[in-house]
Amino acid sequence: MDTTINTNTVDNGLFSNDVMLDINKVTKIYPTPAGDYVVLDDLDLQVKREEFISIIGHSGCGKSTLLTMIAGLNEISRGTIVADNKTVKGAGPDRAVIFQSPSLLPWLTAYENVMMGVKQVFAHGTKTDRKEIVEYYLAKVGLEDSMHKAAKDMSQGMQQRVGIARAFALKPKVLLLDEPFGMLDSLTRGELQDVLVEVWNQEKITACMITHDVDESILLADRVIMMTSGPRAKVGDILEIDFERPRNRKELIEHPDYYKYREHLINFLEH
Repeated sequence: MDTTINTNTVDNGLFSNDVMLDINKVTKIYPTPAGDYVVLDDLDLQVKREEFISIIGHSGCGKSTLLTMIAGLNEISRGTIVADNKTVKGAGPDRAVIFQSPSLLPWLTAYENVMMGVKQVFAHGTKTDRKEIVEYYLAKVGLEDSMHKAAKDMSQGMQQRVGIARAFALKPKVLLLDEPFGMLDSLTRGELQDVLVEVWNQEKITACMITHDVDESILLADRVIMMTSGPRAKVGDILEIDFERPRNRKELIEHPDYYKYREHLINFLEH
């Protein structure tokens, strides 16, 4: 393995058909009584098809703002976001979001929570097809024996498994993750990271994840996008993670490059 750390802060030089997400000169402005507050300023980023990126930066740098604009849940002040060659103008099933809290309907079962979205996206499919989709993804996240359990009776970790299953079951082009493991204990967090990677490896969809965890970034991502501190945040640096997939957590930690990557990310965050 090449031990050189590759960074790239400008253009990826990608052909348009290689790009799933094209974020061009995106600016986000919130009006305040004291004047306009510019959260993001002329931010540029391209994300390849089937690529997994993580986005890190200090609180207030606009990471979640960027993610919600990609999702179509937050209006873009200036610039454009193009997903799969279509300009983002609102929310859509082609972009699924997994938040820190999965926001399940507590009185419904895991199966019913996932089925709600599947019915919307696959309205023209057969009842059998929809049932198979729901059961398949709940099984993939380890809930084969708990799919008819009410969400309110599940632990946080189990609820987040339902959230992961629900997102993948929509068959999105882009998976957006906003600190999906932030509220979990370290053991559950590690388990769900492995679940996420296993399902993502099979589905091969584009994924963008916000995290404060440097180690999580290295474990999961192909590239780590480092945001400058706000206001007027933009991409400050990009670190390519050159580990082959599938990745083994123990082997990564024992690899000498792991600590080079880690040091690079921590140095950026500390300056």
